[in-house]
Amino acid sequence: MAKEEPRSISRDLQELQKKLCLLIEFFQNNPKVMAFTKSPLGQYLDRHPFLALALLVFIVTSAVPVGFFLLLVILTTLVALVGVIILEGLVISVGGLSLFCILCGLGFISLALSGMMMASYIIASSLVNCCFSPSRPLTQQNPNGDCQLAMKAADFKGLYQE
Repeated sequence: MAKEEPRSISRDLQELQKKLCLLIEFFQNNPKVMAFTKSPLGQYLDRHPFLALALLVFIVTSAVPVGFFLLLVILTTLVALVGVIILEGLVISVGGLSLFCILCGLGFISLALSGMMMASYIIASSLVNCCFSPSRPLTQQNPNGDCQLAMKAADFKGLYQE
């Protein structure tokens, strides 16, 4: 039973890799994506993946505050049609200033999140490559000796008998 689990994990990882490859091919073959990647901005973001990820996280997290600000502008415009013009300028300027502060904070948060996501991706892919390499059986130890999952069960018994 213990030998079947790593095989099923390996099989699941291979299926996941196939699905991700198909998804990436679908996006790369999209004509709009191809046109964007040929543009100067697309080429710049292709050369700087951390900046591209930070920009993506920023866009996703800033959608809600921008939506609330636009709702505030529409509501104050409707109120201004009734006759409160001075209040509209005050509300929109305070709302714009608060939106600016929120977007600056979200910019810092998106940089931090993208940094953590990149670090976790690098660590996870290194662990998967180290422990589940298809070129060697799972019972062999890594030449560097740093992969605990690849050790035999007999090695663990020797460690705790001392």
